[in-house]
Amino acid sequence: MAVMNYAADAVTENYGQNDILAARNAFLKYTFDEQAKLLVVMPMTEATGVLHECPLRHVQNLLDRLDELGEEVRMRHLASGLGLLCSEAEPAGHYLKNSVMSHVRERIGWIVGLALLGIVSGLIISHYEDTLSQLVLLAIYMPVIAAAGGNTGSQAATLVVRALAMEEIRCKDWLLVLWKEFRVSIIMASVLAAVIMGRVMMFSGSTLLPVGMNLEDIAMAIGMAISLQVVLSTSVGGVLPMVARACRLDPAVLVSPVLASVVDITGMMIYFTTVNWMLGLS
Repeated sequence: MAVMNYAADAVTENYGQNDILAARNAFLKYTFDEQAKLLVVMPMTEATGVLHECPLRHVQNLLDRLDELGEEVRMRHLASGLGLLCSEAEPAGHYLKNSVMSHVRERIGWIVGLALLGIVSGLIISHYEDTLSQLVLLAIYMPVIAAAGGNTGSQAATLVVRALAMEEIRCKDWLLVLWKEFRVSIIMASVLAAVIMGRVMMFSGSTLLPVGMNLEDIAMAIGMAISLQVVLSTSVGGVLPMVARACRLDPAVLVSPVLASVVDITGMMIYFTTVNWMLGLS
C-alpha cells in the first residue's frame, strides 16, 4: 500500500509520473541505511515523490531511522509533506514507543489549566442559585445542555481534524468551514430543540410551577437555550482545529479538552441567560 494519494498532485506538478517511478525503483536498490541517508540530501520535492510511491510501512521505518540519525527536522518535513504529520507540535516516534512521561508532558499543562478554568462553570451556577430555587425543573436539563453542546462540537471537530489531515481543507478555508458548520448546526439545533421541548411537555406536567408560569413557556425557553448552545458549540468545534493548526499546535491533543471547557462555560451562561430573559426570572 503506497502512502496517501492526496500528496500525488503536488508532487507530479514538478516531476512526471514516469520520472517518479524510475527514481523510486533506483532508490529501493540501496540498502535501508543508505536510503535514509539519501533522504537527507535529496531535494524535498523529489524525496516526497519517491516516498509517496513506497509502501507505508517502509516509509514509516525510514522516518523513524531519520529521527534516530538526528534528522528530526528533515523527518518532520517529509512526514508533513506526505500527510503523516498534522502539526509541528506532534511528538516524534510511535505512540506506543514514546515514554509515559513524554505523553504526560505533552498533555498535563492543558489539562491542569482547563481544570482550573472549569471553576468558572461552578461560579456561574452559584450566581444563578435564585433562578434554580424558583424553578427546580431547570436543574434537570442542565446536563442536557452540556451534553448537547459537547456532542455536536466534538462531531464537528473530529470531521475537521480528519479533513485537515487529508488536506481536504486548509487554515485559510476557516470562513468556508464556519459557514458550513453554522448551517449544519441550525438544522441539528432545530431537531434537538423540538425533541427536548416534547420531552418537557410530556414528562414534566406534574411539576410544581411558580404562579403565572406555564409549561409551554418553560419548554420554549429550554429549547431556545439548547438551540443557541448547539449552534455555538458546533461552530467553535469546526473552527478550533484550524486555530490549533495555525498556531502550530496538535489538534488531537488540544481540541477535545479546550472544547469541553468552552462548552461547559458557555452552556451555563447561555442556559441561565436565555431562561431568565424568556421567563422573566430574577
